[in-house]
Amino acid sequence: MDHFIQQTPFFTDEQRDLAASVESFVAREVEPRASLEAETDAQFRGFVDALAQAGFLHYAVAYADKPLDVRSLCMVRESLSYSSSLADLAFVMQGLGTYAISLAAPEHVRDFWLSRAAQGKAVAAFALTEPDAGSDVAAIKTTAQRERASDGSEFYVIEGRKRFISNAGVADFYTVFARTGTKPDGRAELSAFVVGARMPGFTVRQRTEMIAPHPIGEIEFDNCRVPAEDRVGNEGDGFRLAMQTLDTFRASVGAAACGMARRALDEAIAYSKTRQQFGRPLAQHQMIQAKLADMATELDAARLLVYRAAYLKDTGAQSVTRAASEAKLFATESACRIIDQALQIHGGVGLLRGHIIERLYRDVRALRIYEGTSEIQKLIIANQLLKE
Repeated sequence: MDHFIQQTPFFTDEQRDLAASVESFVAREVEPRASLEAETDAQFRGFVDALAQAGFLHYAVAYADKPLDVRSLCMVRESLSYSSSLADLAFVMQGLGTYAISLAAPEHVRDFWLSRAAQGKAVAAFALTEPDAGSDVAAIKTTAQRERASDGSEFYVIEGRKRFISNAGVADFYTVFARTGTKPDGRAELSAFVVGARMPGFTVRQRTEMIAPHPIGEIEFDNCRVPAEDRVGNEGDGFRLAMQTLDTFRASVGAAACGMARRALDEAIAYSKTRQQFGRPLAQHQMIQAKLADMATELDAARLLVYRAAYLKDTGAQSVTRAASEAKLFATESACRIIDQALQIHGGVGLLRGHIIERLYRDVRALRIYEGTSEIQKLIIANQLLKE
């Protein structure tokens, strides 16, 4: 039983029951697969299928008549990442890739893709980053030119390239952000589109190898014609939709970091109780005790920040931008420190390829970059402070 979830007043009884259910699912379905040497795409698809069959993908996908429960989203991510960052990715990408669709797509487009994503019948992706546009979203160069066919129907021709796109090569559809105009200051006016993976003119340019297993790569659009009805929202809504998506899911990145950190702490405690040094267990050495105390305190603080942000979002706070950025910043930075200390406690054993601590050490590093770097989070927090 997770005593933090049970004892912290941010949660409803239903959410506590969900936490117990996910914990059982992870122990039964995720943990046994997490350490297997398996082909990443096949393992990823397996996690999508298992999550769909258990009904958990519904906690990642928002609906027009049912807003996302961010506390539940965070709890699922934390539990999954405790055992497998790949399982966590399989879960959250169904939400990241569909959130803008849930907010602004035409009803028939929205209902088709949301239902397929929630049932695991289609894998989603979120295509924002480009070679020259990472943190600076307004620098996007991919274009979408509106044109009219001879029969009077309208479509957009998308041209450009996207980089570091999670699920590239395994996704069935992508929420793509492209320039449809230029503002007076020269910055991009962005719009969003749903692009199916089988559309002519769409290609996966290359897959990218990361330090941890992760389906990711570059995608390209070459005269890719997208029906106007597949535009998400109005022209020019793209930047707002992208920011709303990131703002909503940002705290959950912190939750994933907490899951990894919690696993590292549990492993460190267990190892320190059994590993003998100088005639006694490591746990009896005061310097090890100090490390464990620091790790536990940082983890509790990170979880409190994450679930405070999620609670504020769920209860209708006017803005959660600062709270979400604080949660993401502190949780991801803390998780890196906690896992590093867990590795120090394990010593050379923790460096062995395939050891759980070695895996966590590689998995956690990306979280300080994804969905806004730590440096960007600090700028966001400062900007919010200066507005007050």
